Amino acid sequence: MDGHKGMRNLQILGGSSHPELVSRICHNLAIDPSEVASTKFSNGETSVTIRDSVREKDVYVIQSGCGNVNDNFIELLIMISACKTASAGKVTAVLPLFPYSRQPDVPYMKSGAPASSSAGNYSYDSTPGTPQPSARAMLNPDATATPPPPFALSSAMSEAAAASKKKSKYAPWNPGEPENNTGYRQWVAQAGTLIASLLTCAGADHIITMDLHDPQFQGYFDIPVDNLYGKPLLQHYITTSIADYHNAVIVSPDAGGAKRATAIADSLGMAFALIHKDRRRTKNHLTKISGDKSNSTIMVGDVHDKVAILIDDLVDTGNTITRAAKLLKDQGASKVYAIITHGLFSGDAIDRVNNSAIDKVIVTNSTPQDSHQQLLGDKLEVLDVSRVFAEAIRRIHNGESVSMLFDHRRFSDCEWGSAPLRNTVNLNSTSGLATKSGTGGYPHLLNWQKPERRMEGQKLNHA
Repeated sequence: MDGHKGMRNLQILGGSSHPELVSRICHNLAIDPSEVASTKFSNGETSVTIRDSVREKDVYVIQSGCGNVNDNFIELLIMISACKTASAGKVTAVLPLFPYSRQPDVPYMKSGAPASSSAGNYSYDSTPGTPQPSARAMLNPDATATPPPPFALSSAMSEAAAASKKKSKYAPWNPGEPENNTGYRQWVAQAGTLIASLLTCAGADHIITMDLHDPQFQGYFDIPVDNLYGKPLLQHYITTSIADYHNAVIVSPDAGGAKRATAIADSLGMAFALIHKDRRRTKNHLTKISGDKSNSTIMVGDVHDKVAILIDDLVDTGNTITRAAKLLKDQGASKVYAIITHGLFSGDAIDRVNNSAIDKVIVTNSTPQDSHQQLLGDKLEVLDVSRVFAEAIRRIHNGESVSMLFDHRRFSDCEWGSAPLRNTVNLNSTSGLATKSGTGGYPHLLNWQKPERRMEGQKLNHA
């Protein structure tokens, strides 16, 4: 069970979302995963049985936010709770792809704003007019605040009823008809705080994830959250697999990912370009939510006769990257790479990518990619994140810093082996565990350290 005395109290539990990644992480840690049985009742409820003792152990439960997300998340909560009930010393939830991370907790309104007078009719400090004016306001818009005399009430009501039959710019609501809410934005429920509360209430003491879509998610937890970066892996691929990468251009497919892309561009000393979609309305959005939109796409930067490298954190339907690739080719890019941390490829994303202007898509195995590789063929390359998560688990278990995992230069300093990171490994073989260089093995992460430190140790041994 234990491949190293330092791993004696470590237990790895895997959910049903990504068994292959669980096996790879355990392979790199030189331990076996604990035996977990997950079944479904006839009504769809999940039942989990942990068949190994976790008493006073440091437990890591691995479950990615892919596939049937809701079922997998409930399974994760049940596994965490079961470990706590079984007296586990510490339980860490490892979510390579964090579920619901695209739903921030800041409430926002989906479309339009309350119908009111034009923006020029009130100042910054004043309050816009109400969407549905009173009958008195419709009868006499210039009336003062003095109420009408009692004898005028019935007359005002009858006149208001007659006025409602006429076409009005306010389109008042009539009883018996569906309420007209077109002037209001729709409040969309957000799940950020709820997801954090569920994980904490289930008993999670620590969270490990990678490339959160919305970094503010970390603030919803009152327990430690380690948000690992895919950036070192992506940069390692760029520097080792893209010829003359210094003359290539890093491109963000939207304004939201600009910070992520510029971090890589600055780190590698590469040029940067941005694709921005202008969604501004052509009409006053405060008065009419159905105003026509201007969906023009703006390219900021030069990609003519250059290799363009799209950087993003997640590809789901593929709309964003395929549209960006088309624009890049129209702007004269010689080749388009799309390097993305999480590859979901939902719906018809595979067909969309296959028929797009993208020459190659590179994703990590934070979610299962076997079926995607079969459908995309040579167009898809997969980078292995199991060693990153394995080293993070090892360091956290031993109380060490994980800062070196955020620096791509350490990937070169450490002897990962001459085989590319994306190569597969025979999980049934242990020949690669102690390999420092070669074509098929992974380094033993338990002895992962910088070369100069090993050299110092060798000198001491010789002395």
